[in-house]
Amino acid sequence: MKNFIDKLQTAIDEKQSFVCVGLDPRLEQIPTEVKEEIIAKYGQSKEAVGKILLKFNKGIIDAVENYVPVVKPQIAFYEQYGFEGIKAYEETIKYAQQKGLLVIGDAKRNDIGSTAKAYAAGHLGEVSFAEESDLGFKADALTVNGYLGSDGIKPFVDVCDRYQKGIFVLVRTSNPSAGELQDLEVEGKKIYEVMAELVNQWGAESIGDCGYSAIGAVVGATYPQEAERLRELMPASYFLVPGYGAQGGGAEDVVPAFNEDGYGAIVNSARGIIFAYNRQPWQEEYTSAQYQQVAEAAVQAMREDINSTLAKYDKLPWKSRG
Repeated sequence: MKNFIDKLQTAIDEKQSFVCVGLDPRLEQIPTEVKEEIIAKYGQSKEAVGKILLKFNKGIIDAVENYVPVVKPQIAFYEQYGFEGIKAYEETIKYAQQKGLLVIGDAKRNDIGSTAKAYAAGHLGEVSFAEESDLGFKADALTVNGYLGSDGIKPFVDVCDRYQKGIFVLVRTSNPSAGELQDLEVEGKKIYEVMAELVNQWGAESIGDCGYSAIGAVVGATYPQEAERLRELMPASYFLVPGYGAQGGGAEDVVPAFNEDGYGAIVNSARGIIFAYNRQPWQEEYTSAQYQQVAEAAVQAMREDINSTLAKYDKLPWKSRG
């Protein structure tokens, strides 16, 4: 059975890259050169903001499309601007897919019953109105919160199976206070271990041809020891690994997220790529007007950093093929 991860792994092989670029546009950090013409035409308005976000995202996508299999827009950076921001989010997904990239909608949605079904349909499946059934966001995968239990996840799993989509369930997040809940123990197990066992169960019937489930997990790069344990608990799940770069995680930290076959994880970076022009070591060599060139250089550097580190541990699949 073909699933989302089969498509992702094919794209990983084509690009020889495990990098996911987070499209988290912070308006104040977007170069003036991107904003000035739009503001001159539309003024200080939500419409102008939406067009700025989309223009910036298109520039980033154009810069990184040859080096990454997937991008991940975080919906909060769009919906804070109302319907114009949501429009930019939807158009960003569409543009990335037109460029041949897979898209993970980072919305961390969940609920129960008909509400969960609505989230699943709107973000991943189809929403019908009269004769039309092509009205949702149409992302390829979605981050979800599993802490409502199985009845909050099943609608997403059903949509994944029907439409060849994927989800990444929050298991061990990268934020500093994650342990306040996730490190608590119940019957001798950490909460994140319990969640991992559930993810393994939820994904058991959604295994694709490549041997991985469409039901994956979010596992932060800032907790490599936990990632090693979670890799044991979820051998057939792909990990979405945030925390590389700006949050302090490095290539060595993401290695435990990978299986011995060299697959099993994609590593996300947002600020370290899309705003690289304003960060070391790039800011002294480039201007903000060159944000695309810097993003391209930064994503190549990240890809090489991860690949060379995986090769050191004999976990780079292309090396193992000779």
